[in-house]
Order: sequence, then structure tokens, then C-alpha cells
Amino acid sequence: MGVLGATGYVGAELFRLLAAHPRVALNWATAESRAGETLGGLRLVKAGDAAFRDVEIVLSALPHGVSGRWVGVARAAGRRAVDLSADFRLDPAAVYGLTEFARPRLADAALVANPGCYPTAALLALVPLARAGLIDDAREVVIDAASGVTGAGRNPRPDLLFGEVSENYKAYAAGNTHRHLPELRASLARDGGFTGDVVFTPHLLPVKRGILETIHVPLTQALPAREAAAVYAAAYRDEPCVTILADRLPSLQDVVFRNQVALGVVPVENVQRPRLTVIAAIDNLVKGAAGQAIQNLNVMLGLPETLGLPC
Repeated sequence: MGVLGATGYVGAELFRLLAAHPRVALNWATAESRAGETLGGLRLVKAGDAAFRDVEIVLSALPHGVSGRWVGVARAAGRRAVDLSADFRLDPAAVYGLTEFARPRLADAALVANPGCYPTAALLALVPLARAGLIDDAREVVIDAASGVTGAGRNPRPDLLFGEVSENYKAYAAGNTHRHLPELRASLARDGGFTGDVVFTPHLLPVKRGILETIHVPLTQALPAREAAAVYAAAYRDEPCVTILADRLPSLQDVVFRNQVALGVVPVENVQRPRLTVIAAIDNLVKGAAGQAIQNLNVMLGLPETLGLPC
């Protein structure tokens, strides 16, 4: 295997997990500014010096807008690819790799677009309700999502300095303008059949890793807690990387360093029309990025899906 961009937060997590994978060999890894250095016993090279033809699958953790070019080089060399950037998530030529819903298309996929971290949690929370016809498409779904700072990448920025983030909590991309929204809406329509409005507001948490999403879902009918939990239990009964919590709501401690989404549901009281609150927690670097990429990789290679993954 080859890894493009092995020294960013996502790339480093991908490298770490692949290096410990029992059935995968890492042939090369790239890092433009650190080429020549050694990482995990492997000498880093520039992307232009990578031996694309020497590997079966290329995994790219390069930045959005850059990754697509080098994934194109890999494809031109006849290699399959898993792209962790946003460059192919709306491209019909790529398989959108939300593993739980894309599994039948992954085995023969030449190009897999790994989902974004925010949409991964939101889609796993919403698709079962949408498929059951329980979401009222005349009212908007409201998603308030909070992420650790590694979700913003490793490049230095003044607003991500310790003094700015520590003991602070703030919203960004307010007004429903976040770049993940088109991906989220397209995937919710494709996998769940829901085409109504989604209002998405991300927030920055003063922690390193993890995402917690509070999702307010308008319902077509009242849904008691037991029945709501049953919808998810039926949808994810055989899914090794989805946990439904029946006795409490999820927290980041349930998922950090694990390729797992934890879901909890609670009916909303004191409203005129029925609503359900769904809480979804993931590790943005694992199930939200590198771990899900390896989950997809395992399916592409015909290996056990959770091999090499801390689920």
C-alpha cells in the first residue's frame, strides 16, 4: 500500500493504523516538507517520487483540492484508490465510502471517496429514520455538531492556537454554509431518500479529537424511546462499528481511538409536533477518517472488515 500525505493529523493516524495492520504492507508514504525523514522505519518521499505501480491500492490523506490530482496519477497508473479528501465525494465516478451503506459497491470499486467526519456521524444517525419514513420532510433537520481541533488540520492558524481554543467553545460556518453540507444532503437523499432541509452548524471543542452531534429530527409520528431504539437496533444489528446505547447518551469517551459510532435517542417533550433528539459520537480521526478508510480498504481486499481496527 501507499499513503499520500502521511504527516497531517489524518495521514499520521492512517499511517499508524496501517503500520499495525496484520495483512497490509506499507511500501511507501509521502510528505512534501519532510521528504527524506524516516517515519515508522519507512523513508518518506515526495509524491512525485512515489512508486505508484508498486502498490495495489493508494490511500490519499492530502488536503482538499490537492488530493484529486495525485489520486488521478494513481488511477492513471492502474491503481485503485481511497481518497480521504472532499475532492471526489460528489463525483458519480467514485463510490461514496460510508461502509455500512456502501458495502456491496466497495468490493470492485476502483475509486472510493471516504466520507467527511461530520457527515459520517450525521448519516449513520439519520438514514435509518429516513428509510423508515419517519422524518417529516416539511420541517428541517437541525444538526449542532462539535469537533475537536484536529478536525481543522495541522497547518498553523492563529484561531487554533492553544490560547484561543483552551477554555473556549464557539460556532463557525454559521448560516448553513459549511462545505460538508452538500455532501451530507446528497448522501441523505441517496441512502435515505430524504430531500428536505438540513440546517448544520459546526462548533469547535477545546479537545484534541472526537465529534459529538446533537441532531433534532422532526417526526411524521410520535415515537417512544423504545420504538426509536428498535429502529436503530434493526438497522445496525450486524454492524460491528455501530453501537446503540440504550441506558444513556453517548459521550466522546465512548469512541475516542475507536472505529466506532455511538448513538443514543430520546423523544423530545413539551413540543406541539413530534421530535426526536439523536446524539451521535465518533472519533473524527478514526471512524471519521483513517479508520473508516481502512474499513473500506478491508472490504476492497476481501478481508474481515474490522481487521486491524480498534472497534
